[in-house]
Amino acid sequence: MQLKIQSIAELPTAASELLHYCLNKRVFAFLGEMGTGKTALISEICKLLGVTGPVSSPTYALINEYESSPKIFHIDLYRLTTIEEALDIGIEEYLAQNHYCFIEWPQLIQPLLPPETVYVKMEAISENARLMTIQIK
Repeated sequence: MQLKIQSIAELPTAASELLHYCLNKRVFAFLGEMGTGKTALISEICKLLGVTGPVSSPTYALINEYESSPKIFHIDLYRLTTIEEALDIGIEEYLAQNHYCFIEWPQLIQPLLPPETVYVKMEAISENARLMTIQIK
């Protein structure tokens, strides 16, 4: 599935379509260069799932937890350099729970991701437009 958005104003609609397409999926891997809108999209998804507080990038904390039912874990692996570091923060436990896991920069833990992971590749096609390719492997 592909979604094309022309501006940030279209993110809520894209988030809704993504959740509808991936009904009952819990692990989402977000791929894309810096600045393509991964965190902005995750923020919109979290709003749709009932998060009322702010949603921010967990680049330094590595993992943000948001209250909803089920819980949401927003994971950013940008600063990690080895899979062992991911194991040290308990990545396997997060993935094994029946909570949402939204993972930015997931390439490092590719071998640990469950088969039903939803991959969302974001590409900038102009200053404001983005192309999202969604794949469930």
